[in-house]
Amino acid sequence: MDLGLTGKRVLVTGASKGIGLAVTRRLVDEGATVVAGSRQSSSELEALGQDGAVVHVPVDLSSDQGPAQLVAAALDGGQIDILVNNAGAVTPRVDGFLSVTDAQWWTTLILTFMAAVRTTRAVLPHMLERGRGSIVNNASVNATLPDPLVIDYSAAKAALNNFSKALSKEVGRHGIRVNAVSAGPVRTDLWLGDEGVAATLAATHGGNPDDIARQAVREAATQRFTTPEEVADLIVYLASDRAANVTGANYLIDGGLSQDL
Repeated sequence: MDLGLTGKRVLVTGASKGIGLAVTRRLVDEGATVVAGSRQSSSELEALGQDGAVVHVPVDLSSDQGPAQLVAAALDGGQIDILVNNAGAVTPRVDGFLSVTDAQWWTTLILTFMAAVRTTRAVLPHMLERGRGSIVNNASVNATLPDPLVIDYSAAKAALNNFSKALSKEVGRHGIRVNAVSAGPVRTDLWLGDEGVAATLAATHGGNPDDIARQAVREAATQRFTTPEEVADLIVYLASDRAANVTGANYLIDGGLSQDL
């Protein structure tokens, strides 16, 4: 299926690894040009940029001005047709809610929620002026399946979902779509890396990281992790005009982990 993305310019945050890297790769495959924002690049991202299809902008999206600086750098090269807010981070709170400090709450909220708000705020006037645009926010199944292990992350992703829906109601009549994608456990370093959730829980409570990972998807109908590429396919489809009348939606991709109708 041709998604009609050839020649489009896309801004992707958190693009150097995981889901963000997979999204960037899919967009390049579809003929788009990507402005990739992240603190650091990666060998995989640099390889994608060798033919000029990807421009990396080093940026700290947790800083007050980082998102606006990223958008300004992207606009220097031309219009922005699509924004994918993917940046975020999670830290397992193995000692429970009372151990989570104000500083830790703010760190999570700023990077996982406010970075998307600030980047959108910087991009939106440009899209409104052109009368078109697509925004996809990478949320999480934890927005609707809160987990005390990631209590601050769950709250931040719930806020992101609410923000997506509310903004879609305001800007839809101006030709701008806003959607969210909520993935369950994804086969990335966030879950399966040496410092990921499974390894952290194994180090804290004992056990094997592989067993903990299997436990995480035991209740899913497919009983497996989603791949970054599967999440990327959904995000890129929603970003494209093939989904031209889809807005205000939150699409789950969790292997049937969520049981709500």
